Amino acid sequence: MKKIALILKGYPRLSETFIAQEIRALEKRGMDITLVSLRHPTDKQTHPIHRQIQANVIYLPEYLHQEPLRVLKALGHCISKRTFCKALKTFLKDLKRDMSHNRVRRFGQALVLTAEMPTGVEQMYAHFLHTPASVTRYSALLNKLPWSCSAHAKDIWTSEEWELREKLQELEWLATCTKANHTYLQSLSDNPDKVQLVYHGLDFDRFNYPQTTASETPAETVKIISVGRAVPKKGYDDLLKAFAMLPAELNWHFTHIGGGALLKPLQAQAEALGIADRISWLGALPQEEVLQSYRNSDLFVLASKIIADGDRDGLPNVLMEAQSQALCCLATNISGIPELITSGENGLLVDSESPEQLAEALQTLIQQPELRNTLGKAGQTHLRENFDVEQGIDQLVDLFQSPQSS
Repeated sequence: MKKIALILKGYPRLSETFIAQEIRALEKRGMDITLVSLRHPTDKQTHPIHRQIQANVIYLPEYLHQEPLRVLKALGHCISKRTFCKALKTFLKDLKRDMSHNRVRRFGQALVLTAEMPTGVEQMYAHFLHTPASVTRYSALLNKLPWSCSAHAKDIWTSEEWELREKLQELEWLATCTKANHTYLQSLSDNPDKVQLVYHGLDFDRFNYPQTTASETPAETVKIISVGRAVPKKGYDDLLKAFAMLPAELNWHFTHIGGGALLKPLQAQAEALGIADRISWLGALPQEEVLQSYRNSDLFVLASKIIADGDRDGLPNVLMEAQSQALCCLATNISGIPELITSGENGLLVDSESPEQLAEALQTLIQQPELRNTLGKAGQTHLRENFDVEQGIDQLVDLFQSPQSS
């Protein structure tokens, strides 16, 4: 089976379980994978699946000045290559349009990756079409290796069109996880067939379903949960406003799992709204604890939105994780979320940035346990029929084995 170098922004990361799931599934299909990380890990914990992954990891210099001798040695290795002038010309062309330290850092990282590329690598594969793909692209030019990419959300919608077009022209194929992404990226490519819709799906062996869940035995307090980083695109500010609009007599408690820069501002917002005593902030947790939290809850909610710079969710894996436990999901109708949830059939959707609609839907679902149970069961059935991880892995394996990747 093919030997590939898989380039990531950071590894391991608690917030990117879908990538870890893919890596392990590809290993089980016989892929020989070396992971290349642009950053060292910052999370203090890991998920069980990270401990199952067998791939070796190369950590590139996170900042070039931290490892100058390593960078200079790599430059000496690469400058003698016949491909160096072409790669340098490409980098300088990009630098003129993006005069940033980040751009210089990516070329330096590409030099190190090229010099330290494991013997026998046949293809490079980046997760995310922005910085990891830039490092991959420059290194592929230097090493004359084919490269491909998986694109997700922020990396698509906050990148300049010129850069997306040029990367799409050079890569062998690209996988992306929502129809909106797929349509947009195809519109930028001279060869739309390069862009493939590949859902991440879920590994149902890891997200198995117990016979008894909290939703089957309604408690006096309705336990609401959300899992996601405290960042603007997740819409937690809108969700807190919605909670504050609920009638005082409703009995509910909200639990948030995840890290993020906005945690303290959100906690202050909850205090100002007078709902802090109804909220638990648990921070980032390993997957086994997240799974148990789903099972102990009655309702999952995610208020994703598109922010000013275009950043947004794709198809959040946490919605699939919650649905795997027959947990009713309330979310916003942006990006790929309507590809998973049909409102009123297997969950509820509301407009983004509408705390009023969120509050109305929350009140309905808090007051109607039978509706939560019906939508949760329907969501689980739809998920299992349409979003099994093996379906996406089948597509990826075919792409890796396709003639253009040889």
